[in-house]
Amino acid sequence: MIRTILTYPNPELKKKSAPVVVINDSVRELARDMAETMYAAPGVGLAAPQVGVHQRVIVIDVAPKGEPPNLIVAINPVITYSEGESFEEEGCLSVLQYAANVRRHARVIVRGLDLEGNEQTWKAEELLAIAFQHEIDHLEGLLFVDHLSPLKRELFQRKARKLAETGVPP
Repeated sequence: MIRTILTYPNPELKKKSAPVVVINDSVRELARDMAETMYAAPGVGLAAPQVGVHQRVIVIDVAPKGEPPNLIVAINPVITYSEGESFEEEGCLSVLQYAANVRRHARVIVRGLDLEGNEQTWKAEELLAIAFQHEIDHLEGLLFVDHLSPLKRELFQRKARKLAETGVPP
């Protein structure tokens, strides 16, 4: 089922998510719904808080167009190692009509659980590394705009206010 994606400035996006204690049918259904929602949007990642669920669940698929899907579901993901630096343009399904370059690590190692409760380790670089960092930020109540300089963040907020005044979601 496709779920509604919350958009900035919804305060639910700023809340920290709780760890998943038991992986049950409810969590598996959430992950399926999140994947369906992400693909329909379309996007390359989605975190549970973006659909109003404050649990530590993310889905990511950075497979290029025309290639088979390569869905990653990570429960309670944690970055255990990071190195290097990237500065790439990011957008977000919860921050409409805005993109900006964000400084991130170029490579990360992420540990988490799969839908069967098995521990997984993902070694990621390039777009996958960025996607993991972006989605894990959502679990902490952070948006990519929180990584911008104060000036760029103020410009974004002004644009968002102006769009809200015209009735167009930011």
